[in-house]
Amino acid sequence: MHIWTITNWEKRIDIQDGALRKGLRLRFDKEVDPEVKRACKEFCAWLRKNYFFPKRVVIYFKRQAYIQALDGELVSATFFAPIEYSEEPYIRIATGDYPEFLAKNGQDNALASMLGSIVHELTHYFQWINALSLTPLGEERQAKAYIDFLLDEYQETRKHP
Repeated sequence: MHIWTITNWEKRIDIQDGALRKGLRLRFDKEVDPEVKRACKEFCAWLRKNYFFPKRVVIYFKRQAYIQALDGELVSATFFAPIEYSEEPYIRIATGDYPEFLAKNGQDNALASMLGSIVHELTHYFQWINALSLTPLGEERQAKAYIDFLLDEYQETRKHP
């Protein structure tokens, strides 16, 4: 079962509803590195061509190295899952540590790390929209597994992220 393609969401969301906003959108802080912005835009364009996002989800790319989660913890990325399906979810990804990753790991690995954060949080989106019943540990394991799966799929379409 590929949770990015299952359609359990059809039981809760009417995509024929004219007021429903669908798709994947991106918003970048002005200070986000241009190479990170380019790679994320290209990757998300590929995601839009290959996967359906039945409820609009916006990814906010932040200039900071860390984001404060709702519980106060500093993290590299977060997914907000509303209680009601009438509200829109969103993702926040910190990009401020890119120069450090770049210096340590090289450009391809540093960009792949950013793309991995996108996949991880979007996997949480698909867990939410399909109302999957997983333990918190199960949710994280699944999100981590999808990083390799999706990035391998994407890698087949280009030489570098």
